[in-house]
Amino acid sequence: MPEEDPVSTTVPQFSVIIAVYNDWVRLKDCLGSLGQQANSPGFEVIVVDDGSSETAPRFIQQWASQHLLTIVRQSHAGIPTARNRGVQIAKGPILVFADADCRFQTECLAALRSAVANSPHGCFQLHLVGNRATLVGKSEELRLITLQNHMLQPNGCVRYLNTAGFAIRRAEVDVGNRLFDPTVPRGEDTLLLVNLMQKGELPFFVTEAIVQHITPLSVIQCLRKDIRSAYLEGRAYDIIVSKGVHIRVKHRERFQMLLDMWRASATPTIGRAAWFVLVTRQLLQRITSLACWCLRIRPASPVLKDGLTDPRQSRVNGR
Repeated sequence: MPEEDPVSTTVPQFSVIIAVYNDWVRLKDCLGSLGQQANSPGFEVIVVDDGSSETAPRFIQQWASQHLLTIVRQSHAGIPTARNRGVQIAKGPILVFADADCRFQTECLAALRSAVANSPHGCFQLHLVGNRATLVGKSEELRLITLQNHMLQPNGCVRYLNTAGFAIRRAEVDVGNRLFDPTVPRGEDTLLLVNLMQKGELPFFVTEAIVQHITPLSVIQCLRKDIRSAYLEGRAYDIIVSKGVHIRVKHRERFQMLLDMWRASATPTIGRAAWFVLVTRQLLQRITSLACWCLRIRPASPVLKDGLTDPRQSRVNGR
């Protein structure tokens, strides 16, 4: 298994951190897109295997022959813990987070380098796009277009954070602490956004740094995933409420977003069917979240290494 190169003394500008759980085939394409970066700054890739059923296959390990790759394996503990592990061993001054099902467009890292060099901001949201090859991909494209447009602020920052394409200066991260809350199984990126907002900061939106988020699911598989995600995100929103921060959009704004999505779906490359799929997804998520809140259903409190549950969650959840 490839490990950190003890001979190399060159510090990469970017550390691309990818948490993986049984996503080796999709990761291969993600690494391939990184290998095709034009005018690329120096970067390393850190893959944190979150207890996959098999270790990194040979077609992943071979990527290290051409690029600086580190693969770290841990017991299954969740994506936030895996990302924190990547932060701890990263060498670069800029930490870039992505998922295995992401594809970096050719000029992505070059555009990010330019934004970092010319901006005083501490963190950056990359421009996410969907894959229009499937109906689910079209609905994802519609969702991403609308969210990023609506959340964009006049100063170029965006009230949105998605770790499918997110970067932060190492100087902004206290490595002794955790960038991502390991007790939150889903919604850790939204919780991170809230933490940044409390410090008076929002990610700067880098329009030219494009990352394509692939959604290789059927409509039924996607709806099932949305229901499960809405349930798992409950813990994150409990913590957000305890902080006194309002992150959800208002009903009027949500209605306006639906109208904008309807207009955007008139594009032949997206289509009205994508709008109906997206609305169904959002309705299921809202219904699931409301049902879990009414019934006080939450994921079991995580178990720490000493075998005890995290006491912070007991306080947050009122147990």
